[in-house]
Amino acid sequence: MRDVIITQEPVELFKILKFESLVNSGGEAKMAIEQGYVMVNNQQETRKRRKIVSGDCVEFNQQRLNIVLA
Repeated sequence: MRDVIITQEPVELFKILKFESLVNSGGEAKMAIEQGYVMVNNQQETRKRRKIVSGDCVEFNQQRLNIVLA
């Protein structure tokens, strides 16, 4: 698991995937979420604009991200 530092919250889920380079584009991030490939706090998440805050754990493609507010 790696920490992802955010400077403000909330952040939309698809932006986390995009900015952390887990996908190539925002559109790809939205498709991955829509198809159920992303987990937030150990639950499948299909809302592209799910608000992510400090303390959340995002999982995608065998990567785990722990969200931390700076």
